Amino acid sequence: MTAIAEACRTGRIPAEVAIVISDVAGAGILERAKERGLRAEFIPPGSFRTKLDEEAERAYIGALREAGADWIVLAGFMRILKGDFLRAFAPRVVNIHPALLPSFPGLEACKQALDYGVKVSGCTVHLVDQGIDTGPIVAQQTVAVLDDDTPDTLRERIQEAERALYPAAIGGLLRGEILTQGRRTVQRRAPPG
Repeated sequence: MTAIAEACRTGRIPAEVAIVISDVAGAGILERAKERGLRAEFIPPGSFRTKLDEEAERAYIGALREAGADWIVLAGFMRILKGDFLRAFAPRVVNIHPALLPSFPGLEACKQALDYGVKVSGCTVHLVDQGIDTGPIVAQQTVAVLDDDTPDTLRERIQEAERALYPAAIGGLLRGEILTQGRRTVQRRAPPG
C-alpha cells in the first residue's frame, strides 16, 4: 500500500487513493494510511474465514462506492472476492500474487515453489475474476530461488519485486498502456515516430 500511495503522490500512478480498507482491525496498513493522511477503515469481514459474507460484501461495496473508488487494488487482502463485489467493479479489481501464475496459486505460494524445486519464482499482477488467482495476467517479475532459501527469505525478495512491479502495472493500466482483451492483457505500443 505504501508503494502504491507514494506512486500516486508522485504521479507515477495517475490516480489518488480514495480509501484504504482492511478486514483486520489492527492491521498496520490502516495506521500507515492514516500517517499519509488517507482515509482508512476497518470493515469486519463477517462469519467466513476465506471470503466476505453477504453483509460484509455489501458494506465493502458501499464504502468503496461512497469514497468514489474506480479501481480496487488488493494488497494483502486474503479473502476470495466473488459475485456482487466483482460485478460492482469488473474488470477493475487488481491483485498481486507472490508467484509466477498460473504456477502456485492460492496460499503459501513461496512454500509451494520451494517444495516443487523451481529455480525461478516471482510475482504476478493480475485482474481478479471468479477463480483463485486465475484472472488475466497484467505483469510479472522474476526472482531467483536461492539454494538456501526458506519460504520467508524468498517471500522477502519477492516483496521487493512487488513494490516495484505493482505500482508500475497499475500505472500502465490507468494510463491505457496495458489493455484487457477478454482473458488476456496486452501492452499497447506507441506508433513509430
